[in-house]
Amino acid sequence: MTLRFYDSATADVRPFIPLEAGKASLYYCGATVQGEPHIGHVRSAIAFDQLTRWLRYRGLIVTVVRNVTDIDDKILDKAAANGEQWWALAYRFEQSFEDAYDALGVQKPTYEPRATGHIPEMHALIQTLIDAGHAYPALDDSGDVYFDVRSWPAYGSLTRQKIDDMQAAPDADPRGKKDARDFALWKGHKAGEPETAAWPSPWGAGRPGWHLECSAMVGKYLGSAFDIHGGGLDLRFPHHENEMAQSQAAGNGFANFWLHNGMVTYGGEKMSKSIGNTVGPAELMAAAKGLVVRYYLGQANYRSVLDYRPESLAEAAAAVERIEGFLANAAERLGPDAVPATLAGAPEAFEAAMDDDLNVPAALAVVHDAVRRGNTALAAGDAEALASAFRDVYVMTGALGINPLQAPWREPDGGSAQAALAALDSLVTAQLAARTAARDAKDWAASDAIRDALAAAGVEIADSAAGSSWSLRKG
Repeated sequence: MTLRFYDSATADVRPFIPLEAGKASLYYCGATVQGEPHIGHVRSAIAFDQLTRWLRYRGLIVTVVRNVTDIDDKILDKAAANGEQWWALAYRFEQSFEDAYDALGVQKPTYEPRATGHIPEMHALIQTLIDAGHAYPALDDSGDVYFDVRSWPAYGSLTRQKIDDMQAAPDADPRGKKDARDFALWKGHKAGEPETAAWPSPWGAGRPGWHLECSAMVGKYLGSAFDIHGGGLDLRFPHHENEMAQSQAAGNGFANFWLHNGMVTYGGEKMSKSIGNTVGPAELMAAAKGLVVRYYLGQANYRSVLDYRPESLAEAAAAVERIEGFLANAAERLGPDAVPATLAGAPEAFEAAMDDDLNVPAALAVVHDAVRRGNTALAAGDAEALASAFRDVYVMTGALGINPLQAPWREPDGGSAQAALAALDSLVTAQLAARTAARDAKDWAASDAIRDALAAAGVEIADSAAGSSWSLRKG
């Protein structure tokens, strides 16, 4: 096993060696629960779910922490605008995120701590930084506490920036700062803010700064050093840069690897509420079932930009239908004994792709090659080849969290829709085999007749060097 990941801190793909043999620790940034989740949130969750599943496939005991930011300026502002208690709004949107994660097959983290539940740990971290000369109470009477960025020579190393080239930190009034780039660790309570949004502290009543919470919670649940810190590429600066600085300045090793997933665009353009081209998981799942949405959001390499287009889900649905049709039909032909007892022993090419910085596109190519191989075996009545292909597809899709025969995708009633799809796949596969035989015999009339009959039934055929595949025409 040679796992390799791209580390954003070193800008290099390097071997992953866990800090503790046989175990892996992962922290990735969860939701700031100020509104409904968007496609970028769930893409990130799926990317780190794929990572978690693959680490476990490779035999590691994985501890996963995903935080919930349930107090910040935007939550307070939106709650005030809605005439709602801030904690009620935060909890409501937290449930929306949880529903989206569940609908897309994202496994529960080991721990999912809320910022508001870790105020004492944050106070201890702030005091450590003050004692070490890396933080200071505000120079005015605001009650804020700031991290002194110029006190830490490595500040900017994660994003390879110089302090003088950085913009001012916009999280607090700069009049209380030594340097405009100093960021808030603790934010003193301001007039007009709810009394319930303030906690007593040695520096006055207030609430935590955004970056502080992650460092405090990592320390509690994963210790002073851990294997992987993850999150969206948009969090590298200032959030992750500040996390790393305050944690290391407090004497902690912090993350050994930094993994960042890429953004989602719409037709090549950045998604923006002002443009009106944002897409949320609810909209996606109204257009396609959860398995299809997960396949779409997880099919690209996690570091790449994923471009959403109106036809994206239809393409993903066709791919999922091919997998579903083969697995259901093969399972019916082979019987329950063919189902593997464990998710192990995937094809070597699949394992090599996943070991190489989670190269999911290459891994999915191996999946679909096995589906084509299995459909050929079905048509030929080759039970041994069919069982081999079935096992390969079952294990690979299970490792990726897209196996339609496993929870949460398996239909509890035995899958009448799945059975119908299997029956359709069997009929179409037989027609494709007959068409191939006609083409081999240069009987073009018979070949065209089969193609036209399938087209009339709403079945589209795609020919390639690897053979023929089919999908249902949309619309």
